Amino acid sequence: MTLARPDWRDRLRAAIPTALIVGGMGYALILGLGFAPGVPISSPALDSFDVTPPAPPPPPRVRPQKVATHRPRGAAAPPNIRSQATEIVAPPPLVVLPPVSPVVVAPVAGTGADASQGASDRPGPGTGAGGIGNGTGSGGSGDGDGYGDETPPELIRGRITPSDYPPGASRAEIGGKVTVRYFVNVDGRVSGCVVTRSSGNAELDETTCRLVTRRFRYAPSRDADGRPVGAYILQNHEWVPEPDND
Repeated sequence: MTLARPDWRDRLRAAIPTALIVGGMGYALILGLGFAPGVPISSPALDSFDVTPPAPPPPPRVRPQKVATHRPRGAAAPPNIRSQATEIVAPPPLVVLPPVSPVVVAPVAGTGADASQGASDRPGPGTGAGGIGNGTGSGGSGDGDGYGDETPPELIRGRITPSDYPPGASRAEIGGKVTVRYFVNVDGRVSGCVVTRSSGNAELDETTCRLVTRRFRYAPSRDADGRPVGAYILQNHEWVPEPDND
């Protein structure tokens, strides 16, 4: 069967509706995208910036080669010891002990035995003397005249003569031995004379202490460091009456 070719009139009639449909679809597409025809589109300005190249990678780490050695190696350390509290709790004691009295101590450290006073490391009179001093105690009991490291006093001048005999005792031809104890000060003078053993006559006793205090002068006692210190002296004096030849 032979098909007849359409002429140009038929083609024009078919093309017009097609063109209208394509135009309407294009207009609808423009309205949907909000495109405003006729408005020139300006391209935004481009910003330029520098791109820093990345840092080169670090050089590879050189590992030292192990060198074999023939030195002996030490032993390994022992394991760590951990302390742990015991799981058993001690019960309170059944017997309540009395409180322990505090130890009496001195407020200032010293070598003395007294709790309230210090003392020198050298033996001397009293418990509170640090070298030169007049302590309140004595080293034990007794009243001896030992000097330890000190030098004893030395008599420089002064004596009792027969002419000092009391007149009353001389006329009565009374005599006797009197013992006196006195203190020699650091300046060598005598003070504090007392009679420790009487002669039996008060006039002889009084005269002895009076003459010793007034006349006797000493080079004072000195301690181990050469400093003058006071000292006690115990001395005997015997009064002997002279016979009356008249």
